[in-house]
Amino acid sequence: MCLGIPAEIISIDGDMAKVSIGGTTINASLQLLENPKVGEFVLLHSGFAIERLSKEEAAETMKLLRELGAIDEQMDESQ
Repeated sequence: MCLGIPAEIISIDGDMAKVSIGGTTINASLQLLENPKVGEFVLLHSGFAIERLSKEEAAETMKLLRELGAIDEQMDESQ
């Protein structure tokens, strides 16, 4: 199973970018995207930006991931 996480591009240096995921900044490769721009949202998988997302898609995906995390925490507590 593959999991992609939405991230916002905050700076670009060649084929690499600093991206923000929920306030955490990490490095990501932009080699798979044409003409990426600061401020765009991307789907990040294994350190690679693999697809552009709208701001709305990114927000909805993050909301769903948080809900899954909350469900996982509830399951851990019940065991």
